[in-house]
Amino acid sequence: MSNHSGSVVAFDFGLSQIGVATGNARFSTSQPLPILKAKDGIPDWHAVQALLATWQPEKLIVGDPINMDDSVSELAERARKFARRLHGRFGLEVIMVDERLSSQAAKSAQFEGGHKGDFKRHPVDSYAAELLLHTWFEAARSEEDTG
Repeated sequence: MSNHSGSVVAFDFGLSQIGVATGNARFSTSQPLPILKAKDGIPDWHAVQALLATWQPEKLIVGDPINMDDSVSELAERARKFARRLHGRFGLEVIMVDERLSSQAAKSAQFEGGHKGDFKRHPVDSYAAELLLHTWFEAARSEEDTG
């Protein structure tokens, strides 16, 4: 069995809302979850705790919104701080995943899927979090294949 197995929760960090998705690394399955509201990038930590208690993940994934030229934006610094806080509060391994273009890809996927902008019912941030999971699943599989 791989060392990348079990439940994983991904976060697409934002200043006013944070997209969330859960997945199973063993089967590379995922589903978007309701967004977490945030105030200036700070979520309701009780809501995060409840989410983690429900899904009991082994690892957490946080999108790293670095710029296209690989420079670190203010938002990337804030996302990294959020990741450190997750680790500090909950003691789980937190993995940063490059999220360049994930929100745009999520919007495209939603439109192709016929959602036509129904972002309240299908929040784009949670689809972006789901794409982060799949990016991590693929990287983990590649690592196993070469490792």
